[in-house]
Amino acid sequence: MRVVIQRVKQASVSVDSKIVSQIDSGLMVLLGIENNDTDKDVDWICKKIVQMRIFSDDADKMNLSIQDIGGNILLISQFTLFASTKKGNRPGFTEAARPEKSVPLYEQCIVTLNKLLGKEIETGIFGANMQVQLINDGPVTIIMDSKRPE
Repeated sequence: MRVVIQRVKQASVSVDSKIVSQIDSGLMVLLGIENNDTDKDVDWICKKIVQMRIFSDDADKMNLSIQDIGGNILLISQFTLFASTKKGNRPGFTEAARPEKSVPLYEQCIVTLNKLLGKEIETGIFGANMQVQLINDGPVTIIMDSKRPE
């Protein structure tokens, strides 16, 4: 499981020119699900997302988590995070999980993040052609992979 986490002032996702979800201060998270991902990947990545201290405290140090600030999360599925560019110029996506595997894991991420955050998160629409807008705060962008917990 791979995520790109962006600290945002605001973010929204639209489908067919209609906003389907939006948040103010918080995290916009792009989520890619790989063929061999399991419940363990969901648990690890969701805990890291809500516990990561990337918001500034009173001393302007990144020392607070999304939980600490009462912020919001916008979670968007993005299979292209597992693009392979090893051969040629057209990316391959064989490592990205097919919908029959990725939809249940995506939904499990939503439930887990809701529980850990203590409130409902916002989401995109799985498999839809989405337009994402955001104001990156900092900018702060973190990339994590559950198979390489560095």
